[in-house]
Amino acid sequence: MNVAVAQELRQQIADGRLAVGQQIPSETVLCARFGASRGTVRAALATLRHEGLISGGRGRSPVVREAVAPQPFETFMSFTAWAEKIGRTPGQHTIEIARRGASAVAAQTLGIGEGDPVVDVLRLRTLDGTPAMLERSSFIEPVGRLLFDFDPDHGSIYAYLMSRGVDLSEGRHTIDAVAADEVDAMHLDIEPGAPLLRERRRAVDSTGACLEYADDRYRPDRVAFTIDNAQPTGVGVQPDLRIIKETS
Repeated sequence: MNVAVAQELRQQIADGRLAVGQQIPSETVLCARFGASRGTVRAALATLRHEGLISGGRGRSPVVREAVAPQPFETFMSFTAWAEKIGRTPGQHTIEIARRGASAVAAQTLGIGEGDPVVDVLRLRTLDGTPAMLERSSFIEPVGRLLFDFDPDHGSIYAYLMSRGVDLSEGRHTIDAVAADEVDAMHLDIEPGAPLLRERRRAVDSTGACLEYADDRYRPDRVAFTIDNAQPTGVGVQPDLRIIKETS
């Protein structure tokens, strides 16, 4: 039952019936509205608090925060899939797609020679029309050339590539912080030097061959990352680790 209560409140937050800064109805009101016990309502509120959708607790009334939702690992590599999963509208504007010689950093990650041909993509990604992330990707040439038959402004690059038979199997993500350069500042509508969250990604196929090197830069007031881990429950079992991306 607490799942149903949490889902209904989550939907009300997503569609604006519960606005940012608005106080959540009291436990008494929610119990009456859903025909639920106080324990059920408290469990639902705890779920929303854990997801970052509401603040409060320990005597403070819960208040709606900016819409925040976790991203499970299976959609971590796709901004479009993640945004749609949390009920936000993803958007993209392709600034550049070009075949050129690989930079030193991209070449090292992709396992090719510096200057070998790659296909570079620069896209602005938006949430509900608001700039959220600047995406830089370098694909090995046999994969990247498929994108010249695709409009990157109308959908997920990963979904398209997989529909064309590209084996995008795994990704390794490194998250740090960087200062916005002039390109970041211009497209993300921030000042040069402003802090950004950076996710560098190495996407590989099932044989371990690298297909893409990406450098994605997020506005920290729009997107945040959370790492969840769990203690192993059996002998020889490795700890579970999940990286969660959230809007903020």
